[in-house]
Amino acid sequence: MIAENTQTHSHYPWTSHHPEAHILPKPEHSWKQWCIPLSAELVTLQQAYDSQCLLGAGAGDIPMIVKLVENPKFDLPFVDIFKGAIGLKEHDLVHALLGRGMLPADEAFVIGFTMGSSNRMGILEKKLYSFIAKNLYPKYYKMSDEDIVIFTKAAHLGYVSDCQPLNKVDFEPLMHLPLAEVRRQVGIEVDLLQAFYKLEHQRFPNLSSSPRLIAQPS
Repeated sequence: MIAENTQTHSHYPWTSHHPEAHILPKPEHSWKQWCIPLSAELVTLQQAYDSQCLLGAGAGDIPMIVKLVENPKFDLPFVDIFKGAIGLKEHDLVHALLGRGMLPADEAFVIGFTMGSSNRMGILEKKLYSFIAKNLYPKYYKMSDEDIVIFTKAAHLGYVSDCQPLNKVDFEPLMHLPLAEVRRQVGIEVDLLQAFYKLEHQRFPNLSSSPRLIAQPS
């Protein structure tokens, strides 16, 4: 989902002296342009989150149906429909760890990979989520047929990955660490992601999210 802006920032978190400033999102960019690629290894998890908060929507702007489906905070008592559901802030952090932006295809991948990493998501859950995201989600959150394919494949990728269940990770002690170190501690395999992103770009070359997935740092 589009980043939850829960903090107030007096200045942009980077300066021109940051070693990866040339590939970092700028404050004048749109949320559609936000993406910290896998190649940005020195950015801390906190810096990545700060940059996303500057461009993302406020928590109050996220439609209730999205919160009900994706955020465990809104689960009914004793009802756990979608295994691997994750909080809003944690979801935003996973975007940075997986090198994905905030476009629908990126959302599809992040949600699918996160749910898949729980190793508890069944076929019926995938079909139910796909139906809701394609038919019931409002504008900007609604997923296309291509997005649903990416969601389904990402769920499988998260399942076969050896990473920790992302919905169970306590990210707070990791916020000061560079993304590369956080990925190492969580067990996210960059090579696995890079291989998938190349295939995704080949299959969906016209998606706005595709070119930046395989872009190399200048």
